[in-house]
Amino acid sequence: MKFQLGCSSSRTDGRFALSSVVGAALITAASGCSSYIVADPPCFPPDYSVTPTDAKQGEMVTVAAQGADCDPRYGENAQIQVIITDDQGVEVINVTAPMTDAGAFTYTFRVPAQMAVGEAVITATPHKVDWCDDTGRNNRARGTVGVERASCAEPRRPLTITR
Repeated sequence: MKFQLGCSSSRTDGRFALSSVVGAALITAASGCSSYIVADPPCFPPDYSVTPTDAKQGEMVTVAAQGADCDPRYGENAQIQVIITDDQGVEVINVTAPMTDAGAFTYTFRVPAQMAVGEAVITATPHKVDWCDDTGRNNRARGTVGVERASCAEPRRPLTITR
């Protein structure tokens, strides 16, 4: 009496070989999706600060950021757009200021007399940049034409206006 342990038919060997090749191809393809071999890794705008965080009407406030640790490539004529909205929802300041290629900027303003007392909101975003901050992909630098900023998490900083 002869017993056969395991499978040695060429049909089974062929299925195993085919499964191994397909599995290896899927693993290779999946790992390629998360690789940055072709494209630059995401590069987000640098974090910015507001100093002081409490101010009275007429006092000076500075909004500033150091350059990013990555290379956002904003360009030599880059600008930051700073928008300040008071506690009543009124946009009291909407300006652009110079920004470096790496996103560093400093913008100082005097708190307007008409600004409502309470919690104001400050946003500072790269001006006319055609990429989305929550993806970190700079389509302008990659040569993509006609891309507009779509959604994006918009960082906001508080500024408390006191009497």
